[in-house]
Amino acid sequence: MLTKKQIREVLDEMGEMFPDAHCELHHSNPFELTIAVLLSAQCTDALVNKVTPGLFEKYKTPEDYLAVPLEELEQDIRSIGLYRNKAKNIRKLSELVIHEYGGEIPKDRDELVKLPGVGRKTANVIVSVSFGVPAIAVDTHVERVSKRLGICRWKDSVLEVEKTLMRKIPEEEWSVSHHRFIFFGRYHCKAQNPQCTVCPLLYLCREGQKRMKKVKVNV
Repeated sequence: MLTKKQIREVLDEMGEMFPDAHCELHHSNPFELTIAVLLSAQCTDALVNKVTPGLFEKYKTPEDYLAVPLEELEQDIRSIGLYRNKAKNIRKLSELVIHEYGGEIPKDRDELVKLPGVGRKTANVIVSVSFGVPAIAVDTHVERVSKRLGICRWKDSVLEVEKTLMRKIPEEEWSVSHHRFIFFGRYHCKAQNPQCTVCPLLYLCREGQKRMKKVKVNV
């Protein structure tokens, strides 16, 4: 496991590699972000961003999503994985936002997770990006990178990864670190073919060092 000093080196290096890391889901308000993150489950941000321009032009408020038949909404997001289930959740979410929260997305994480289709990861993204609350949302990239580097243990659950990162990273850096871990995992330390040979963190990375040894053996 990495020491506190080594984790500092990781954070600083990622900061140099991806100084402008940010949420790549296109949105203009908390409600749009909530819909976009809901759509992004088991789907790439790039695909979601192809769908949301037309979607957000047509549906501007929670009421708009309830004003059309479910089948019409399904067709509007058909290119997104699990579109039928997501369409149902969007309608249920819209109804709840209208009746329980006055038409506004709640700012509290505990209230957010009560919304259909919104889990802890989604709630963390919303409070962090839309409301400036320090949070670490553990998606597949954050989990993979933190385990490969040895900040977290391989056997850790998603919640354990989140708690470990919150404990080992300064609170004021939670949100920006979350984005940088995602960029690092999405564009550098990929699930398949990670760029170990040119990685500035290879000297700290147990997984990368194992991979490089295998490469040398097979050459």
